[in-house]
Amino acid sequence: MKFLVVDDEKDVEMLFRQKFRKEIRTNALELEFAFSGDEAIAILESNDPPEVVYIFSDINMPGMSGLELLEKVKTDFPQIKVSMISAYGDQHNYDKAMESGAKAFFTKPINFEELREEINQLIEQ
Repeated sequence: MKFLVVDDEKDVEMLFRQKFRKEIRTNALELEFAFSGDEAIAILESNDPPEVVYIFSDINMPGMSGLELLEKVKTDFPQIKVSMISAYGDQHNYDKAMESGAKAFFTKPINFEELREEINQLIEQ
């Protein structure tokens, strides 16, 4: 399962690779990283159909926000599941994300056990 992490903070790549090293080592999970919404769209458009089945995106990013990315993905790639993350657990972002079709909403710091459960559900489908 290919999983795309979208966050403008580059240190998240090392964190995700560390937290999911067992899943990566056993080939249960393949991680790809984009550091902007535009880069994420380019990755999705590079394969038809896209190899990515799950996106985990930050909301607050320069350029295309995570909410704008969510709306574009849900329009152009409706089969891809998207979960959002925000440093701010505000109700407005939560409501907007869920109304736009997000599968889940996480706040920073990320609870990796909850995220692992979310991913395991997708792997088992």
